[in-house]
Amino acid sequence: MSKIYETIDGNEAVARIAHKINEVIAIYPITPSSPMAEHCDEYSTHKQRNIFGTLPTIYEMQSEGGASGAVHGALQTGALTTTFTASQGLLLMIPNMYKIAGELTSTVFHVAARSLAMQGLSIFGDHQDVMGIRQTGFALLASANVQEAHDFALISQSTTLRARVPFLHFFDGFRTSHEVSKIELIDDEIMKEMIDVELVNAHRSRALSPDNPFMRGTAQNPDVYFQGRETVNKYYQKVPQILQEEMDRFATLAGRSYHLFDYYGAKDATDIIVIMASATDTVEETVEYLNDNEYKVGVIKVRLALPFSIDDFIDTIPKTVKSIAVLDRTKEAGSLGEPLYHDVVTSLFEKEENLEFPKPKVIGGRYGLSSKEFTPAMVKAIYDELQKDKPKNHFTIGINDNVTHTSLEFDKSFILEEENQFQALFYGLGSDGTVGANKNTIKIIGTETDNYAQGYFVYDSNKSGTMTVSHVRFGSTPIKSSYLIERANFIAVHQAVFLEKLDILEIAHDNGIFLLNTQYPKEQVWDSLPKIAQQRIIEKNLKFYAIDAH
Repeated sequence: MSKIYETIDGNEAVARIAHKINEVIAIYPITPSSPMAEHCDEYSTHKQRNIFGTLPTIYEMQSEGGASGAVHGALQTGALTTTFTASQGLLLMIPNMYKIAGELTSTVFHVAARSLAMQGLSIFGDHQDVMGIRQTGFALLASANVQEAHDFALISQSTTLRARVPFLHFFDGFRTSHEVSKIELIDDEIMKEMIDVELVNAHRSRALSPDNPFMRGTAQNPDVYFQGRETVNKYYQKVPQILQEEMDRFATLAGRSYHLFDYYGAKDATDIIVIMASATDTVEETVEYLNDNEYKVGVIKVRLALPFSIDDFIDTIPKTVKSIAVLDRTKEAGSLGEPLYHDVVTSLFEKEENLEFPKPKVIGGRYGLSSKEFTPAMVKAIYDELQKDKPKNHFTIGINDNVTHTSLEFDKSFILEEENQFQALFYGLGSDGTVGANKNTIKIIGTETDNYAQGYFVYDSNKSGTMTVSHVRFGSTPIKSSYLIERANFIAVHQAVFLEKLDILEIAHDNGIFLLNTQYPKEQVWDSLPKIAQQRIIEKNLKFYAIDAH
């Protein structure tokens, strides 16, 4: 079977799978998950059929509560059903999620994880929304990048059909949902192999039907309710094993291997980080560099966040570990710690008597709220903190907390150089076409060449009329950099006025290229530049090109 590669973003990567393996899709738009619904609507409009040969039905509701209610209703008819959401939209689905999970109904909700509106609203990414539904009974499966989002959309569906526990498959809003990356597509035949028809028929057989009447959704009194809640235990206990078996089956079919917890780093690591979603790639990239420079560190990538498999987690920890930092991309005000930190501490406490190594120190930290950058410099600062006799617990990284003093300091000059990567920045004005042009560029590079490619686009919630920055990477090796470009080989400025406001060329690579769109004739271009821009061009020996594209 020949491999097919395409350069697409995380939302489209998920939508392609979800549309192929479902029959009903209930939607309601919310940033940054809306494109998943839009793609599925487009596929059905163009009569693209699923792997069962039928045309998925799209229902656009009037709220997220309506969408989750429609999902619940469609599931009760035996239809394979899904939805997409984020942030407060996910919270509006909670009442129906309790019912779906309580009735052991197979489904997958795909979530582009996003901040919640707290002291202010933010459309950007973190895990506050998905951590807010842990109590509903949905299993939580985290994807780290566009390829994983594509793969896990299928793996979660095959798992929920076997386990009868509903899944919430999530990936970081914007950082993964809107990152354009070159991935290997899953063939329809692999999807058909992964989705067991007998399990689909079993799902249908549980549908509410006058031809097969039974009772569901009753009111229960104290004599039976408690016992009923405990009857689900065996289903949740089996989820980790079933998920791993489905991951192994997928590896056999597609050649990409995943585990509930994946370890990367030194075999004799003394300090490790536990983390999930897109930041895992940043940590892995940093671990590789540090271990080449006399560190002994590693990272555990969490895939199945809930139900948390204690035994699998303990088995993944290197026996030489002395200290662990657990990073959560959420904040629970008033809590003794965030969810992943609690799970790790509880795991080590409950297995303390059977550990094959001395119980390590464990500290927890918060990072990346509202898409706050998480860079290799910050990762290094955490590993350096772990080497202290008394590392700071409940820390923050990436901000300067001068109120409660939780933050760790980090060296902003620590930048990983990627020799096999070309890195380019394009500064444009919202709606001037810069972002759209660069999306096309990165897709052409990814599709028409053998290079790996990545595009990420930064703009604020105003979108139109404000500065946009397109971050474009491509090269001969896989790209793990899930953070903004910190040193660029090429910088293009499409609005000359930006040079008067910002020291844009500060992050230009020595001997790099600078392209400016300006209306000044070539005789006046140099004199039109701010002094700091002239200085950067000279000291960095930049090749300077000017063009009038107005």
